[in-house]
Amino acid sequence: MPKFVARKPEKEVISMRISVDTLKEVDDKAAAVGISRNELINQMIAYALANMDDTPQDK
Repeated sequence: MPKFVARKPEKEVISMRISVDTLKEVDDKAAAVGISRNELINQMIAYALANMDDTPQDK
């Protein structure tokens, strides 16, 4: 059996602007499921990217 090796995923610190109301909603939802704001936002971004329609939009 191979040995377990713990790894820390590479991440980069960024800043973003978000409306006060949206931030409150994110914080409430993160608290409700018992995870950090950061983790919830990361999961939401990953989900959105995986489920995004990449079809070009007509202008």
